[in-house]
Amino acid sequence: MKISEEVKGAQTIGISGHIRPDGDCVGSCVALYMYLKKEFPKAQVEVFLEQPPEVFDCLGAVKEIRTDFKTQVEQFDAFIALDTVKERMGEAEKLFDNAVKKINIDHHISNKGCSGTNYIDAQASSTSELIYKVLDEEKLDEEIAKAIYIGIIHDTGVFNYSNTTPDALAIASKLISFGFDFSGIIEKTFYEKTYVQNLLLGRALLESITFMDGKCIVSAIHQRTLAFYHADSKDLEGIVSQLNHTEGVECTIFMYKTGMMEYKVSLRSKGMVDVAQIAVFFGGGGHVRAAGCTMNGTFHDVVNNLSLHIEKELQKNMK
Repeated sequence: MKISEEVKGAQTIGISGHIRPDGDCVGSCVALYMYLKKEFPKAQVEVFLEQPPEVFDCLGAVKEIRTDFKTQVEQFDAFIALDTVKERMGEAEKLFDNAVKKINIDHHISNKGCSGTNYIDAQASSTSELIYKVLDEEKLDEEIAKAIYIGIIHDTGVFNYSNTTPDALAIASKLISFGFDFSGIIEKTFYEKTYVQNLLLGRALLESITFMDGKCIVSAIHQRTLAFYHADSKDLEGIVSQLNHTEGVECTIFMYKTGMMEYKVSLRSKGMVDVAQIAVFFGGGGHVRAAGCTMNGTFHDVVNNLSLHIEKELQKNMK
């Protein structure tokens, strides 16, 4: 697929990703937005996302994101959903559904595609890697390259996760040749944490529990804790990955309360547990080693329901 061919002739083009946008979502959406604005200067191109974390303000085009989801366009000629299924697009879903042409680009194994044009590659490290492949390499510039790079490093854990591929490394090497401060971007957007974020990480580690003979670890942050630190869900980024580094742990559960008897659950695995399969069962999705879902019930209800599936996966793969 080449995106220029797919949207050729479109006068209005919309772009969006998933709710609670992460680095890959922001990077891919912003990169594609800047590219299409440059490629089709006469077209009206708009990007819609919930407010991204402040660490991504290093991308100048972030300020052009329509976080209020308002537009004068009644029906987009083309609408591109990135890094998501349409059901996780939040307020942008209705814009996508109403578009003349629908395009879905994603790398999640749980994504079965939309009713329009699909480019789904579960072998890719990130949606940002796929964006690089659908753009004309010769028309990239430093800002577009930076956005794609941010997306790749965030979904590969700075090339530490198992989804790091030779393609991802080769693309990253081409991107840094544009001359942006790649090491500074890694530090600022991936590793650097605020004092409050470190306090929340400390609480999550302190209150974590291991079970299944130490093969599983769980922790939760409650609304009262977020309120105490004047924090929100964006300040919880990275906690689940840190928990997963615990020696002997094969699967990690991290959750935070989003409503009455409702939890946003993040799952991580070192390979023995297919957390994507578990997340899909509960209405979520993701990758074999990193997935998530929303679940209802008490803390213990959620843990017990997940434990049944995790235990089956462990038993199956320990034989």
